[in-house]
Amino acid sequence: MSTQPIGIFDSGIGGTSVFKEIEALLPFENTIYLADSANAPYGNKSAEEILNLSIKNTELLISRNCKLIVVACNTATTNAIKTLRTSYNVPFIGIEPAIKPASLNSKTKAVGILATKGTLTSQLFHETTNVYKKDVHVIEQIGDGIVPLIEAGKATSSEMKDLLKVYLKPMIDANIDYLVLGCTHYPYLMPLLLELLPHNVKIIDSGEAVARQTKAVLEQQHLLNTHTTKATHQFYTNATVEIIQTLLNEKYPVDYLKF
Repeated sequence: MSTQPIGIFDSGIGGTSVFKEIEALLPFENTIYLADSANAPYGNKSAEEILNLSIKNTELLISRNCKLIVVACNTATTNAIKTLRTSYNVPFIGIEPAIKPASLNSKTKAVGILATKGTLTSQLFHETTNVYKKDVHVIEQIGDGIVPLIEAGKATSSEMKDLLKVYLKPMIDANIDYLVLGCTHYPYLMPLLLELLPHNVKIIDSGEAVARQTKAVLEQQHLLNTHTTKATHQFYTNATVEIIQTLLNEKYPVDYLKF
């Protein structure tokens, strides 16, 4: 099984930020990536819709012999991963906002989190954050409109900049020293975030931690690819291929697939 691919799915192109971390840490692992852009964003959908989309993506990846599945979407993780883990006989790696390291390391005792409505209103998110909210002021902001702009190739547009100014102002006013990115699309906002935030604010996303956890689970389950041949990476989208192709720097082919 070791040469079988790792499956990765997201509500679109954002999870490519997680793929890049996995590729860097596990250069010999084959992957299949599903960009469910036709249904993006997940963040505004009901919990039932998010679960059904996650099941659809999972079953497609399992049909392609994936040995492990990375749910590279905060909204899908917080709403669906418990059900996925009890329903399918493959390991799942989820992604949650990194509120723990931000809260533990904050000097100003104020932390901002930018995420989708689906993540911020989920039970799993509240279970996690309630532990750390006692000593730290957490400013939560729903990032309405961000994912559609990124999916349209406008991650660094003036329109995006204006949106982020509004979303970041309450956080800056509260003197945050950490900003947690609670959506895998959001690392593509980094150029604008660095421009708009005070220099002392550290930005955390979960991509690197997800890659480390993926490696750990592969080792525990004896699924790590021991071959040292060049890995193959397949990318599929059910929307236009141009934007995701650009994010991958034209490095890998992207195919349209109706799913």
